[in-house]
Amino acid sequence: MSLLIRSGRIVTAVDDYFADIHVEGGQVVRIGKDLQVEGTRVIDATGKIVFPGGIDPHTHLDMPFGGTTSADTFETGTRAAAFGGTTTIIDFAIQTKGRATLEGLETWHAKAAGQAVIDYGFHMIVTDMPEERLGEMGRLADGGVTSYKLFMAYPGVLYSDDATIYRAMRRAGEDGTMICMHAENGIVIDEIIKRAVEEGKTAPKYHAATRPTRMEGEGVHRAIAIAEVAGVPVYIVHLSSADALEEVKRARNRGVHAYAETCPQYLLLDESYYDKPDFEGAKYVMTPALRHKDNQDVLWKGLEMGHLATIATDHCPFCFGGQKELGRDSFTKIPNGAPGVENRMALIYHHGVNAGRISLNKFVELTSTAAAKMFGMFPRKGTIAVGSDADLVVFDPERREVISIDNPATHHMKVDYSTYEGFVVKGYPDVVIARGEVIVEGGSFHGRTGRGQFIRRARYGDLLRP
Repeated sequence: MSLLIRSGRIVTAVDDYFADIHVEGGQVVRIGKDLQVEGTRVIDATGKIVFPGGIDPHTHLDMPFGGTTSADTFETGTRAAAFGGTTTIIDFAIQTKGRATLEGLETWHAKAAGQAVIDYGFHMIVTDMPEERLGEMGRLADGGVTSYKLFMAYPGVLYSDDATIYRAMRRAGEDGTMICMHAENGIVIDEIIKRAVEEGKTAPKYHAATRPTRMEGEGVHRAIAIAEVAGVPVYIVHLSSADALEEVKRARNRGVHAYAETCPQYLLLDESYYDKPDFEGAKYVMTPALRHKDNQDVLWKGLEMGHLATIATDHCPFCFGGQKELGRDSFTKIPNGAPGVENRMALIYHHGVNAGRISLNKFVELTSTAAAKMFGMFPRKGTIAVGSDADLVVFDPERREVISIDNPATHHMKVDYSTYEGFVVKGYPDVVIARGEVIVEGGSFHGRTGRGQFIRRARYGDLLRP
């Protein structure tokens, strides 16, 4: 498809100017003033902002957890992402403990192929990694899976001990790849949980009370220390607290390749949501838990100053009816996770750009460019440049929406509630283009199930070479 996007304000992580964009063969082929292209479709972007399609580097689609499976499939989840202005995701394939990571990758390829409507990549969740299987990590990287996630949480399920973490980190460093880390002291947290349950403290609010921020800070400190010794870059996922951010800042000040993401829920919601009546606090049971409101300004400042690299969603939706309700008798049985892949771009634009917390350029960096660079997709993704994929969002800065499950403009996720119910946003995507195809326009979906492609990502080490 040939497109001409005319008279938009083009914003990337470093640029801000008015021009036309000519799209051909799925890529940007020309950028300039008053372009003339015969026989092509014209999209008038007058008064609109045109920025790179969003990249969400942390989603969990069709993921088994806690005796159930996350509600969004690769079809429904990526469709919802597209409505919100996200054109690429990186999901998490999971290794079954004791089995080959390559088997886990095959399983996730089967889930996504023929279903995803936007492009996607995978991180690999490593649950064990004995010496004799370390070679699998290099083969994963050769297949375009160049980052691995390990857990310091969930003992007996996803938890890895420090020896496994070091072993995997050492090999990842040798291979020029990256480690993503869920950093909480799961062993201590498990003991805190046991005590709470013994005392009859089983309501949703005790999910937060049993996961103190100091245990997140300790996990981040330990993860970075092990990574520093192993010689590997480390990326802390879903960082939620000032305690944890302080550890990242200290490491970066020493010159360590330590990075972190945060999520809209930690910027906009707080632990008071667990006090909602009628078990509704269960909707907000996620890990890490929502924190005290005092952490929010610290995280926003961390984004502004570059201590936090990206904003992801950790989109992991479980329906309130039939899934979250599995934990009515104890918070320990509530599936951890919440929806958000559709809402990220509008929420961060409204509460970041409109509120004066971040610039437009910083908005693009945090929601697209930084993830593309860090995870080996730049400049194909994450920018607007000749030769880059035509992943573009025509964004109306004046459009107002109320995020709600009852608003068909803002809720396409396959889940029976909205994490941000009632939030008003000013600024919303009007047209979403993925590899040159208009997939969302006028509030309707125009894409095709299965049009999304797997992105073979470069190694982090390759990005450091001149």
